[in-house]
Amino acid sequence: MRKIIALGAAVGVVAALVGFSPANAGENHKNGHARAAELSVLHAIPNLPVDVYVNGALTLNDFTPGTLSDTLSLKAGMYSVAITAADAPNADNPLLGPVKLTLRSGQNYTAVAHLAEEGTPTVTLFQNDLRPVRQDSGRLTVRHVAAAPAVDVLANGTPAITNLTNPQQAELTLPTGTISASVAATGTTVPLIGPADVTIAKRTNTIVYAWGSLADGNLAFAVQTVKLVNNRD
Repeated sequence: MRKIIALGAAVGVVAALVGFSPANAGENHKNGHARAAELSVLHAIPNLPVDVYVNGALTLNDFTPGTLSDTLSLKAGMYSVAITAADAPNADNPLLGPVKLTLRSGQNYTAVAHLAEEGTPTVTLFQNDLRPVRQDSGRLTVRHVAAAPAVDVLANGTPAITNLTNPQQAELTLPTGTISASVAATGTTVPLIGPADVTIAKRTNTIVYAWGSLADGNLAFAVQTVKLVNNRD
């Protein structure tokens, strides 16, 4: 089971997606049964409750900023996602999209509705790295999805990732334990977010999102953890 943590927000459920079939589902099954893809959703646009429509059906109602959804197992293929104002009657006038998301069998993804560096809303689909690490290690992934310039990520006060820009990510393999993480403007050490304790769990991808808006003073962390597969000693 994958553990998902939304800092300062409740966990949303997108169970209605389970019954959906992708637009090219027939092609995916020409050569037998394809393995499922896994998808979770992060709402990282501040101050904007939204509704989320998938393949034209209302899937998330009043989805609040800072919320991560449950992880779903879905048929591989293409899905159409539209994001509307909360309580919109339908998906005819989306704030974002419709966006086409292609999910490959056996892969794990997070779709993030967030702000681009200049502050405009956008959607980015990230593929979560499930590659194995040593038994006493874990993976740390940091994703910049905030309306902010390039940043450095500090671990225990020392720059560990530098010059990370929106919407890029960086990965580290670290020993298990707890680190004090913060985000600072590139070339500085004064935190814009944090410091906050982040646990590096054994054989787990701990994914940290820096989201929000620097200009509006609402930068924040969200954290997602995904168990790795086919681990080796």
